[in-house]
Amino acid sequence: MPNTASAIRRVRRVVKQTAVNRLRKSKYRAAVKKMEDLIKSGEKEKIKKFYNDFQSILMLVVKTGAINKKTASRKISRISKKISKKS
Repeated sequence: MPNTASAIRRVRRVVKQTAVNRLRKSKYRAAVKKMEDLIKSGEKEKIKKFYNDFQSILMLVVKTGAINKKTASRKISRISKKISKKS
């Protein structure tokens, strides 16, 4: 248990930030899963439409610090390789 007032405030802040980061990571995972499902289904038009949104979502999550930039770049790279193989 925190003993000082500043430590108590810090704990409150960490709890709120953890909840926000959890939502951001969930959004990130959902985007990756949706893109992989689209690739499996082979719907080229939907893949093209969602690809820009997919990159945008990942970079927004990176900007807030919920995931590392290199992790997002690696995901984008691997997804684009899968897309080009399907074409």
